[in-house]
Amino acid sequence: MRTKSLKKNKINVITLGCSKNIYDSEVLMGQLRASGKEVEHEAPEAEEGNIIVINTCGFIDNAKAESVNMILEYADKKERGLLDKVFVTGCLSERYRPDLEKEIPNIDQFFGTTELPQLLKALGADYKHELLGERLTTTPKNYAYLKIAEGCDRPCSFCAIPLMRGKHVSQPIEKLVKEAEGLARDGVKELILIAQDLTYYGLDIYKKRNLAELLEALVKVEGIEWIRLHYAFPTGFPMDVLEIMKREPKICNYIDIPLQHISDSILKSMKRGTTQAKTTQLLKDFRAAVPGMAIRTTLIVGYPGETQEDFEILKDFVQEMKFDRMGCFAYSHEENTSAYLLEDNVPDDVKKERANEIMELQSQISWDLNQEKVGQTFKCIIDRKEGGHFVGRTEFDSPDVDNEVLIDATKYYLKTGEFASIKITEATEFDLYGEPA
Repeated sequence: MRTKSLKKNKINVITLGCSKNIYDSEVLMGQLRASGKEVEHEAPEAEEGNIIVINTCGFIDNAKAESVNMILEYADKKERGLLDKVFVTGCLSERYRPDLEKEIPNIDQFFGTTELPQLLKALGADYKHELLGERLTTTPKNYAYLKIAEGCDRPCSFCAIPLMRGKHVSQPIEKLVKEAEGLARDGVKELILIAQDLTYYGLDIYKKRNLAELLEALVKVEGIEWIRLHYAFPTGFPMDVLEIMKREPKICNYIDIPLQHISDSILKSMKRGTTQAKTTQLLKDFRAAVPGMAIRTTLIVGYPGETQEDFEILKDFVQEMKFDRMGCFAYSHEENTSAYLLEDNVPDDVKKERANEIMELQSQISWDLNQEKVGQTFKCIIDRKEGGHFVGRTEFDSPDVDNEVLIDATKYYLKTGEFASIKITEATEFDLYGEPA
């Protein structure tokens, strides 16, 4: 028996995991809206509608647990008559569908990462090919993600992404330019280029690494002022990208290049195809080619066989390289990866301790680098107003993961979604404070 009156067939899409999932949810919602469906992204409970689509993450243990808990929560709501239908899509669903169908039978249907037309059909909508690149964006109006490729061909031992997302498939340049033009018409000023691996872009369709050519095309899109690069694999990085980054003001002096580790024995076991010497040289080349560029990386600690000596090598590297931004994760032992055959022999408490040590080290580095910014003026994009502050970012900061610039809203007025020159007056480890210059 239904316990509350619900609006007829309102669809609520819930997104878990990374920016690539956000992009997929936006494409799904764009298709649903085009079919005349009422659709919301993460609507509050009172307005959430009677049909739920959960876009899941299956990357590491914490993400899987969050996804499973979300599925169980909505399966329970359905059981209690608060919802009509619950559908599950995304990476967890791709990877563990038989288990999920068996353990949570109350879900209407599970879909994988490549089954958008089938999911739309289940939701009573048609897949419209002519909508390629059309999305219902969920980010603040001034920035949007642009997914330039799907899947990954790298053999990294610890990573389950190829199991969930398949082989690397690049999107053609003309399609991406068309999508960027549509986003610019909607007021988007910053494009954040994402893929499992930007470095590999173009090899499958153009038979060469073609990221630089894509950037040359995207900088011509009117209305786009910033283009940011996320998730570039270090091995085989196309160095011509740095030339255009230095020459073209629209391309942010910023790169996210996940290195994962630096000890040669761990890199070899991880199948990263590089060494400490090559990686160190690559980063030096980056900084020589584009002075002042911000480098973000992610590291994994507690990988099988990581000794205290390996960890000390990593710490020394972090101290030496002084990354502008960093994330550090405890290794997660993922079934069906090649590292799963190794013994997960670093205790959980040691993994956590090592991750904390790295982040404490990074916190001090970030503090020192931020103090150097005090007194300087930066072009900032103002993302939102929150509490008593306008919250913005410099070109060296990506949304949700990096530093923010806070401006006192009781003293100054700024337009959200617009650029402003901000003079930095004060800095902490992960935040800058400023005033209009």
